[in-house]
Amino acid sequence: MSLIKWRNRNDLMPAFPNWMDNFFRDDDFFANRWTRELTVPAVNVKETDTAFDLEVAAPGMKKDDFKLEVKEGMLYITAETKMEKEEKEDNYTRREFAYSTFERSFWLPENVKSDNIKATYKDGILMITLPKMKVEKKEPAKMIKIA
Repeated sequence: MSLIKWRNRNDLMPAFPNWMDNFFRDDDFFANRWTRELTVPAVNVKETDTAFDLEVAAPGMKKDDFKLEVKEGMLYITAETKMEKEEKEDNYTRREFAYSTFERSFWLPENVKSDNIKATYKDGILMITLPKMKVEKKEPAKMIKIA
């Protein structure tokens, strides 16, 4: 005798009303997945012998838009941009504005010197250098003979 996982036939194909309800809910596919993924920039992390280098892809921003903070062993990267534009003509007024914000956080390894973290912003890339501390080599465990 073998055990077979039972599947409810209703799970194979979602009912049309449920699919439509889920499609248009605020916390579903479009609102949750697309907007969140489009507003959070990609980050590359590279480790060298002396440091960890983070590259945050954030084109169209200025260095004043970013805020970097180290708190309780975490590196927080936040950015906020605002744009407002207004055009007035004879028969109409056109006003556009945009607002964008994101936050990324990373646990810092124990061997990072948090006081010496440096950051630069150039060509749409925020470069953050997390310098490593020299870790004292621990002596290997010694076996002690019992007399």
